[in-house]
Amino acid sequence: MTQIVSTEGTLGGEPRIDGRRIGVLHIAARVIDKGEHPEDVAADYELDLAAVHHALAYYYDHPDEMQEWREKKHQAAQRAHERQLDPEKFRQHA
Repeated sequence: MTQIVSTEGTLGGEPRIDGRRIGVLHIAARVIDKGEHPEDVAADYELDLAAVHHALAYYYDHPDEMQEWREKKHQAAQRAHERQLDPEKFRQHA
């Protein structure tokens, strides 16, 4: 049976499918946000369909935790974007 685990050294502790580096949020983004079929996601990652459904069940069973992870990822993306646009960074390398 597929388990969802969190390991600090893998994906920064984000919940993921055991034995894989595929996060619950990634599965949810493809199925829920993008409307992809679970069967297609399973095939793309060579997962059992049950693993995709376990990830989705975890996502729905832990809404507060999943929202926190979404916010963390959004903040990290914002910081990375701001660093890319920092004019001082370009002056230092010129």
